[in-house]
Amino acid sequence: MANPPDIPADDWSDEADGKPGTDYPKRRPISRWTILRAIAEIRMWWRDGVIADLDHVATIERVRGESLLTSRYVFMTAMSAGIAILGLLLSSPAVVIGAMLLSPLMNPIIGTGFSLATGDADWLRRCGKALAAGSIFAILFCAMIVFLSPLQTVTEEIAGRTRPNLFDLLVALFSALAGSYAVIRGREGTIVGVAIATALMPPLAVVGFGLATFNWTVFAGALGLFVTNLVTIGLTAAVMAKLYGFESDVTKRKGKLQSLVILAVFIAMAVPLGFSLRTIAWEANGQRIVNQELADAFSDRARVDQPIVNWDSEPIAVSASVFTPEFSANADSEVAKRLQRRLGRPVVVTIDQFQVGTDPGAAEQAALAQARAREAAEASERQIASLARSLALIAGVDRQDVLLDRDNRRAQATAAPLEGMALAGYRELERRLERTAPGWTVELRPPLVSLPDLSVGEEGLDAENTRRLALIRWAAQRTGLRITLSGSEKAVETLTAALGDDRRWVDTRIAGSGSAVTAAWSTSASAPN
Repeated sequence: MANPPDIPADDWSDEADGKPGTDYPKRRPISRWTILRAIAEIRMWWRDGVIADLDHVATIERVRGESLLTSRYVFMTAMSAGIAILGLLLSSPAVVIGAMLLSPLMNPIIGTGFSLATGDADWLRRCGKALAAGSIFAILFCAMIVFLSPLQTVTEEIAGRTRPNLFDLLVALFSALAGSYAVIRGREGTIVGVAIATALMPPLAVVGFGLATFNWTVFAGALGLFVTNLVTIGLTAAVMAKLYGFESDVTKRKGKLQSLVILAVFIAMAVPLGFSLRTIAWEANGQRIVNQELADAFSDRARVDQPIVNWDSEPIAVSASVFTPEFSANADSEVAKRLQRRLGRPVVVTIDQFQVGTDPGAAEQAALAQARAREAAEASERQIASLARSLALIAGVDRQDVLLDRDNRRAQATAAPLEGMALAGYRELERRLERTAPGWTVELRPPLVSLPDLSVGEEGLDAENTRRLALIRWAAQRTGLRITLSGSEKAVETLTAALGDDRRWVDTRIAGSGSAVTAAWSTSASAPN
């Protein structure tokens, strides 16, 4: 077969794909000029087919208008922060998601990216002002709610936002790409999903929680997560804006420098977050190893409760409960040796073994019973902690100034003077708190405020004066101080008779006539025997 005249003979082969007698043209290597031409065609298509149909001016004005500090921005930030911290305290994911949907923090961050791309210094300054004001306001608002709240426990929702890692950076990166694209292409509805993915407000709420409870580990971890999301979204938005032609002549000349700076920032964040992810992955694998070694140390009829591992202690502390028909005398040391060999770190193991019957399901029933008992104990501890916080809050004192008697289920505190608060107000606060803690006796010692005056009619005490006398009796019992009743002999005798056995709390002084009786703290105030 003759070769075509336009193709050199050397470019034809008599063998191709192992089939002799077939002539095919040889494949030429791809040259550098071919690659450059393909790149040039892609850039031309991007410029003429994608960027050309964008209304850059309208997009900039829309983003600028939504990224500045306004009254609506402040109001929505407050509402989002309040919902977020309540959802975190209640450990309610649904409530936290609602706060994400309301959060307006995404707008100034996107605006920051666009201002960096366009080189608009004034816009960048105003976006930074809006972002700083919103963030600080949200932190302080959440801290105030936590400070006034009886719930100050680190829930799972709070703990989950205190250990940022590389995956958090990737979530923020992909979300920022989607959000920037939605803003540029006029599809703002996608921002709702982006707001949920990046979760800017919940970390800020956790920062407020850490500030209110002086838990600096929680504070620093949540702040790190927020900064990771903020920087990643802002820089990614800047890259996307430049990619779609939102840049000035000044930023074009500085484009390479900006790109290098952005890349350096991403690397600087990724390295520590990568180590954090590595630690989390190691702990997860370590938990699996602990579960496996504990299960292998006992027979198939045994039931191992979920072990608790303290990875921060040195050595690592492992504690577990095992329900087994047969005791294993050296289980603690044997498991510790195997774990130390597999984990490469010193380990201390404490195993509580509970003997159960040999019937099938006996271990599961015992484990279930202990889990219920543990849950009841934890619920009781939460109730006690909540009662102590509430009593300290009502009394206006620190938590350590509240006295708790767990055996007798009694809580006591001495109230600080509150401006404008009468004695009846302190009595009502005690009653309200006692209603929230069934089975507990709450005693709030009032300050030495003025005691109410009394009036004894011809037919004795009416309902109002009976209530006042009961209030005086309560004040004497709570403070342990004596009270002096001053009035006519008849009126004082009527009151002491109404007090019955509690007359030991009062001194009497006969003065004047009539039905009026005054009550005052005795100068020789001492508790009766």
